Amino acid sequence: MIADNSSLPQNDPFIISRIECSVYRVPITKVVATSFGIMRDRPAVFVKLTDRDGAFGFGEIFANWPAAGAEHRARLLMEDIADLVLGVEFESPADFFHKLESQTHIRALQCGEWGPFRHVIAGLDIAAYDLCARRKGLPLRIYLNEAANETVPVYASGIHINRGAEMIGDCRQAGYTAFKVKIGFGHDNDITQLRSLCGSLSDGEQLFSDANQAWGVSEAIRFAERMEGLQIGWLEEPLAADAPFDDWQRLSEASSVPLAGGENMAGFAEFEAAIISQHFGVLQPDLAKWGGFTGCFQVARAIIQAKIRYCPHFLGGGIGLLASAHLLAAAGFGERGDGRLEVDANPNPLRELFDLSISEGMMDLRESAGLGVEALPEALMPYQTLSLAQNET
Repeated sequence: MIADNSSLPQNDPFIISRIECSVYRVPITKVVATSFGIMRDRPAVFVKLTDRDGAFGFGEIFANWPAAGAEHRARLLMEDIADLVLGVEFESPADFFHKLESQTHIRALQCGEWGPFRHVIAGLDIAAYDLCARRKGLPLRIYLNEAANETVPVYASGIHINRGAEMIGDCRQAGYTAFKVKIGFGHDNDITQLRSLCGSLSDGEQLFSDANQAWGVSEAIRFAERMEGLQIGWLEEPLAADAPFDDWQRLSEASSVPLAGGENMAGFAEFEAAIISQHFGVLQPDLAKWGGFTGCFQVARAIIQAKIRYCPHFLGGGIGLLASAHLLAAAGFGERGDGRLEVDANPNPLRELFDLSISEGMMDLRESAGLGVEALPEALMPYQTLSLAQNET
């Protein structure tokens, strides 16, 4: 079983005395389009936990979807989960995660909102690890694994297929050597554009594709057959994440391009089944959607041990991206060294103001404690801030 806490930090107790939650929504001039819908602004929910001794940590709660997701997640945290956090002693961040999952099970079952509860708990988990690592004066990756890497390979993501040439050129100038384009906008157009982009790559560059759950199995097989001969590193989520495993098996047998998925998987059992199935050449858990460090560090280790390519998914603000980078650095890149961190190529001040350092396809990680975030950038102006302390409950 994947769910074995022995690789996670133990005996690092804390009691949270304050929760602060900041909600952001930044306008954009160009929408971010996927096969299932359009993002018309860039949202984020950042959470800060402070313990009784004044130590603090930051986390990020997934809020990209639906359109009102950011506001909903913030209210869910402060009005339905905070009572399980404030003033309670936890033995470690892993203990924190597992207790919150257990204690919110009936609440999530009652309303059917499994995803939002998972998102909030994941964000809290990230903040708890940041707090504990910061308390020890360790970068978060070192807190998880003293042999963690100092840099991680990256790829530029979120590139619409119809803007591929332009955006890949910009990303190349920004230091990227690998790129992922969004497809699912018509087979003929997608294949024509992919063929052109493959021909434009320089030596050592890689191209990936993401259909965002666009097709049924028959349509996905037809598309995969048309990809034959193209140098594409993976075909991501060609099917719905909850499609039957028989469909994934049929597609994997028909596709010469490795299949990728995982951002919409949740729970140790689901990831274990995906690993055992051998349908995926790439698995992409998202620590802000489920699991935080507690879940995804163990899942990442299992993926790598199974010799599957581990490439953590993330599309949000700077805190979640930094957390994903530290997770990849701690878990490792696998035997082939081909694991990569996803970095959204679309404009987003909620990411850009966190001063990321990318060059020659690599991101340098900070040597400061935790995630290296001492405070939210002053240029970020939340339109909603919620705070709750222990004596206010």
